[in-house]
Amino acid sequence: MEPVTTNAWSKLNAFTDARVGLGRAGVSVPTKHLLAFQLAHAQAIDAVHTPLDVSDLSRHLIDQDWAPRCAPLQLHSRATDRASYLQRPDFGRLLDPASADQLDAHSADNPQGYDLAIAVVDGLSALAVKQNTLPFLNALFELLPLSHNDDAALAEAEATPSEAKKPWTLAPICLVEQGRVAIGDDICQRLNAKCVLVLVGERPGLSSPDSLGLYLTWEGKVGHTDAYRNCISNVRPAGLKYQEAARKAYYLLTEARKLQLSGVKLKDRSDDELVLDNKETTNFLVSK
Repeated sequence: MEPVTTNAWSKLNAFTDARVGLGRAGVSVPTKHLLAFQLAHAQAIDAVHTPLDVSDLSRHLIDQDWAPRCAPLQLHSRATDRASYLQRPDFGRLLDPASADQLDAHSADNPQGYDLAIAVVDGLSALAVKQNTLPFLNALFELLPLSHNDDAALAEAEATPSEAKKPWTLAPICLVEQGRVAIGDDICQRLNAKCVLVLVGERPGLSSPDSLGLYLTWEGKVGHTDAYRNCISNVRPAGLKYQEAARKAYYLLTEARKLQLSGVKLKDRSDDELVLDNKETTNFLVSK
């Protein structure tokens, strides 16, 4: 048996999940690191192929204080199964006829529309959706003011001068199986919502099978490209914390409503430092 030769770069593992400084046993990777790699690979495969338990997630969402009065809507893309979802990405971007009819019927009964639609989509990691959806939404709605979609709420929204404090009317949460990011545009358009926030399981990496992505689109419509979307990535306990992701999402939602746009025209300045010194600045080359 060859002894394990350590690598001085192994100290970097304290700062990253990347596989650096693993050392060697003879000409090979040490057995423990090989086994860890194989486990991570298996977890990534499981994340892609494990189905989302939509019924269980729906039950948990209904119990939240901020949840809309209507139960979550369970929808499906045009991809009939996982194989077609992986082979035909275009099928995952649109609702199947039954789901489209379901939203059209709901919209006919609620012609006033909504300020915000939230689509929870399994994407490429149902594990990410299962573990991170509820904690993130709870953090978001601690910041985002909501009102029920009725006449009194609409009058309240019109009377509130500040965009940041103006309450949002929230559409029923949409839970989508075999969906991709762009399916949020189909949902937004059919619900007559001003904005859609898509929560989707991201492609799992070998150190992150549970990463949730957030995609915001103002006035989403079928055919929109990624240029119309703002993305917040890697939402999970080992990545971007829920409170930080909620703060960024709240900023983008507020700015999107104020500016009536999203995507490349909307910059995330939530991390900009506050200007504490309001003194006038001058160019030292120019005399007063």
